[in-house]
Amino acid sequence: MNAAADRKLFLGGRLKRLRRDLDLSQTAMAADLGVSPSYLNHIERNQRPVSAQLLLRLAETYDVDLRNLGQSGGPASEAELSEVFADPLFQGLAVPRHEIMQLAEDQPAAADAVLRLYRAFTDRRVRDRAEVEAGGGAAPTDSPSEWVREYVQSRHNHFPDLDALGEALHDALRAEAPAPDEGFEALARARLFARHGLTVRTLPAEVMVEWTRRFDPHRGRLLLSDALGPSSRAFAVANQLALMEHGSELQALTEAANAPDAPTRNLLKASLTNTLAAAVLMPYAAFQRTAEETGYDLARLQARFGVGFEQVAHRLTTLSRPTARGVPFFLMRVDQAGNVSKRYASGAFPFSRFGGACPRWRLHSAFRTPGRIVTQIIETPDGGRWFTFARTVDRQGQDAFTEGHDLAIGLGCELRHAHRLIYARGLDLQKPEVTPIGPACRLCERHPCAERAAPPVGRALTVDDWSKSVSPYPFA
Repeated sequence: MNAAADRKLFLGGRLKRLRRDLDLSQTAMAADLGVSPSYLNHIERNQRPVSAQLLLRLAETYDVDLRNLGQSGGPASEAELSEVFADPLFQGLAVPRHEIMQLAEDQPAAADAVLRLYRAFTDRRVRDRAEVEAGGGAAPTDSPSEWVREYVQSRHNHFPDLDALGEALHDALRAEAPAPDEGFEALARARLFARHGLTVRTLPAEVMVEWTRRFDPHRGRLLLSDALGPSSRAFAVANQLALMEHGSELQALTEAANAPDAPTRNLLKASLTNTLAAAVLMPYAAFQRTAEETGYDLARLQARFGVGFEQVAHRLTTLSRPTARGVPFFLMRVDQAGNVSKRYASGAFPFSRFGGACPRWRLHSAFRTPGRIVTQIIETPDGGRWFTFARTVDRQGQDAFTEGHDLAIGLGCELRHAHRLIYARGLDLQKPEVTPIGPACRLCERHPCAERAAPPVGRALTVDDWSKSVSPYPFA
């Protein structure tokens, strides 16, 4: 008998989390699934495996994606927890990997609590350092961007209500079009004027100074900088239209998230508004269908929907509609100094939360070939294999095919999905050429590595007078 097929699935922690997310008691969920409360209790305590029949009932009853529920381990949470316990703060504890896996798998709420505490600790440590360097001046007391990023990721970057609103508004604009090939920006401008009395003006960047988009409610004007290219202008107009047409829905979603303070709420609302604007420009069903038909060719998607490379890349991480799922991509955006300004994923994410990405990943070398797609198959320390591709973009995100080089966008998916991508054609996906990578250097135990920037925590260096390693930090 096939060993994989015969493997028992113990999913107690994830089933318990699903039940709590649905705000159900064990008795209520057991009734929904047609099992006894005691049987469900045994499953949640990993005393009984989950049967195939129960998995199917879960999928049918709660619209659960079995690919996510049935994944072994918790790759993102396990990687994050491993990084936490590698901090010198815990030196001497030597928490074994199987205990970390058990915490991530069986006690997901406790694992989240550990991560939250560690984030608060690291934020405090950074603020203390900033205060010392500033001579005791006050430092920020919260991180709205981190809170919003974590909230969006907790939803797998998927907001079905906004997708539905975006599709409806897109269809309404098309129905009003005087000609089939009328551009989106012109349609949106016309609707803003006809329904809301707003005009759109483009002003020189020297006049706009720091702003690329600014709304003047007193004069009923949306002001745009001429530094924006066509795709960025269209997105700015879509953003304003989203606010005017669905401001109440956006506000309700923002309030429901229970952000900790006003700056975080404002940043979250801006993020949700951008999500709705993207859904208007790239309506879910048409975008997902075109992506599949073109092999996820980003250039074709840019041309089809009149958007920029980064806009398409971001949209690809949102395709989690149960009836029309796309490839589960992750996305990372970095600048030339290696600072990460975006991390999103619709599925698993291979990189550590607190550290930077491995320098062996070609995302960091994309700056040497501006505007060109570079591909790579990588392998993480846990044996996971990922197909990735990267390209530089202009910081303003101006247009399709603009060969900017201020930022680099990396996209990737698990290798098992790579056959669906045009960028993987011609590659041997059965016996691929793989680049082993690791998490942040201080957590990575791969050796030797010429790109290593720091020794791993808790490992003794082996520097001597008689030999020199290719690695600047050789260790036992």
